[in-house]
Amino acid sequence: MNAARQATGRTMQKWLISLVIVALGVSVLLPLIQLFSRAFYDKSGQFIGLNNFVTYFTTPALSQSVTNTLYISAMTTVIAVTLAFLFAYALTRSGIRGKGAFRAIALLPLFAPTMMHGIALTYLFGNQGLVTTGIFGMLPFQWDIDLYGPVGIILAEIVYVFPQAYLILAVSLAFADYELYEAADTLGAGNWRKFFTVTVPSIKYGIVSACFVCFTLSFTDFGAPKVVGGQFAVLATDVYKQVIGQQNMTMGATVGLLLIIPALAAFIVDRIVERKQHSAITAKSKPYRIKENRFRDFFFTLICLCVSGFLLLMMAAVVIASFIKVWPYNLEFGWQHYDFSGVAGEGVTPLWNSILVALLTAVIGTVVTFIAAYAIEKSQVWKGLRQAGYFLSILPLALPGLVIGLAYIFFFNNPGNPLHGLYGSIWILILANVIHFFAVGFITATSALKKLDPEFEQAAESMGISQIKVFWRVTVPVCTPAIIEMAVYFFINSMVTISAVVFLYAADFKLASVSIVNMDDAGDVAPAAAMSVLIVVLNIIARACAEWMAARIKKRTAWSNQEKGQVA
Repeated sequence: MNAARQATGRTMQKWLISLVIVALGVSVLLPLIQLFSRAFYDKSGQFIGLNNFVTYFTTPALSQSVTNTLYISAMTTVIAVTLAFLFAYALTRSGIRGKGAFRAIALLPLFAPTMMHGIALTYLFGNQGLVTTGIFGMLPFQWDIDLYGPVGIILAEIVYVFPQAYLILAVSLAFADYELYEAADTLGAGNWRKFFTVTVPSIKYGIVSACFVCFTLSFTDFGAPKVVGGQFAVLATDVYKQVIGQQNMTMGATVGLLLIIPALAAFIVDRIVERKQHSAITAKSKPYRIKENRFRDFFFTLICLCVSGFLLLMMAAVVIASFIKVWPYNLEFGWQHYDFSGVAGEGVTPLWNSILVALLTAVIGTVVTFIAAYAIEKSQVWKGLRQAGYFLSILPLALPGLVIGLAYIFFFNNPGNPLHGLYGSIWILILANVIHFFAVGFITATSALKKLDPEFEQAAESMGISQIKVFWRVTVPVCTPAIIEMAVYFFINSMVTISAVVFLYAADFKLASVSIVNMDDAGDVAPAAAMSVLIVVLNIIARACAEWMAARIKKRTAWSNQEKGQVA
């Protein structure tokens, strides 16, 4: 009987792995191949080889975008990683007060669309900005900067990538073996020597990962350059102009491939660096002890106050601007900007559309991602095929949203494709979001599944219990916290994304992020700010609900463990 159950289980594993590979191939690999091939054809479908690339690089107005993008990404990476390191160091290695508040403020940009950062800068440093006008003449000084161009893009990108860099570096700094610092003290090493010989080497892989994440995100971002880029062209806006403005799909594919090369290179290097990491602490390690140092705490408090103050100032500028009647001429407060019926955003319908798409993405994305991770991590058959599935699962991490959207146009807008019916519907938006954010959810699920003791499956197999029952009775309940995190991650990112859906939405089904771009283009900046505020509020509510559910689950688990201990 057990042999028959084992055979049935392996057959189910083979079917599940095959289904995962086919789904990933259709939704990731085939669209990428289609995008790649279109870059070598002209508008009429004639094969022209590398002519599109030659045209791009021999046209100064176009090729300059490559240099501009590299400059923006390099400057953003240097500044953002430096600030994130100081901020993370302050929260993990100093005795400052208010660490919880600082940590919450640092994560605020995650809840906002990238266009909102550009809008905030406009209200602060634009021609009629608070800082530019000295709070409308109330202050004796003014600060006039050339916002619309590289300065504005870099500032917006720093705010955009700062939370990701902070999270990576905070995790790296949180683990330290205090015995190394004690040994350094014994040898008479000073604070700076300990910093460069102990601290930096122990977190070097975290610094490298943070650099590559910041570089990739700023290199491929579309929202911030669209709002405050002005005439300063970057690759992301070039793709948009070629596809939407000039209807030149093949040149859009060409620029899309250029956009993916640095992102893919950064992804590969990051994977290599991650493999080289080793355990920084052992069972004999001592936790890091924070010594009292008033000067250090004062210094890092100032840094945290400056960074947090700037983030709060940007958020406050957008919130206040969304309530002011006519900036800066009529500073009375009102709700008129939250009535979107008379502006280019086409009413409040896009917000409801975004909520619907985000909810469906959260449900479908979480289910599909968790099942895919389970099939690849827990199956005992076809090792080579599972490795291919793992590669396809983390590949979207290296794909910019614009590239995914453009690849889906070429693939699903083909009448000969059996899946052509998805094009122009809500389902292609959901599919694009699921694939765009699939890798992070997959890594989260895989990490949770690795923590499960294999003895669960072995005991169930020996007792003749089916894998499906073990999955529902053991795997899902134990992994529920990770599942909640995956769901909220899909929801929040689906609400704020613009790049993955800007090419795919139908004329009668616009999303909130798309309406923000449309309103900003039409000069309706205040309503765009109001829509951004609504997205932030909804995302904070979603995050709070996830925290509440996680706390309930943790409390129930703790109560169950306590009860079991009392019974024992």
